[in-house]
Amino acid sequence: MDLYCVMGNPVEHSRSPRIHARFAELCDQQMDYSRRLVPVGAFAEGVAAFRREAAEHGDTARGCNVTVPFKFDAAALAQHTSERAVLAQAVNTLRFEADGSIHADNTDGIGLVNDIVRNAAVPLAGRELLLIGAGGAAAGVLGPLLDAGASRIVVANRTVGKAMALVQRHAALALRHGAALEAWALDEVPGNFDVVVNATASSLAGDTVPVRAQVLRPGALAVDLMYGPAAAGFMAWAEAHGAVPRDGLGMLVEQAAEAFEIWRGVRPPSAQVLAELRASLATGQ
Repeated sequence: MDLYCVMGNPVEHSRSPRIHARFAELCDQQMDYSRRLVPVGAFAEGVAAFRREAAEHGDTARGCNVTVPFKFDAAALAQHTSERAVLAQAVNTLRFEADGSIHADNTDGIGLVNDIVRNAAVPLAGRELLLIGAGGAAAGVLGPLLDAGASRIVVANRTVGKAMALVQRHAALALRHGAALEAWALDEVPGNFDVVVNATASSLAGDTVPVRAQVLRPGALAVDLMYGPAAAGFMAWAEAHGAVPRDGLGMLVEQAAEAFEIWRGVRPPSAQVLAELRASLATGQ
């Protein structure tokens, strides 16, 4: 049996096993996907143990997803790293190759782009975007947002120096696409935007939204990378100011679909699985 897992600490809350099990069922793929709690500071040992235990049982460990706090550890472990993972400086998907090497990728950003463009039916080409935050979540999505053809992206962060560093790292990619890429402090963001992406934990922490409502154009799409109660504050703020709110559940499913295709070479029906997951969450399942 081909084995996959999600590694994190904590990890018991992860919906990845449910999502990938459904992908496998719909795509007729024989695989098993589990959760693995890894001690902090022991990610490399956790990966080695997963691969060793699979072999001991006559199975083959093929890959894993990586969640907090190991996305930087995963990047250091790989022998081959995709361009988008290099830019993000973080990894959420590992593929174990037949020669023993590890290929690393980051599917978070393309997951967000696919959810916006395909599921929300909002084109990104030629649009102006505001990305709130400059931490790991923001770093994971900035490159793919540029690849999607946004004409201008402003990265706003409490510490403007961190936003500037993220912008500088993506400057060559922005130039390649002819996009304007800027860094601003949260309270100094100029203008308004077609799409606003919240990559901070403001809702989770119970904080107020860290930017002024004037950043929202009428009918703008406002996306929180979190979902459930963690996204509630930002979504309520967006709706109250005339924007269309969207949580991060679609991004979760779409980044999983990208990882599934990297592993299995098959594109799963992510829109169907997202609809099923939303329906089950709405009924408390």
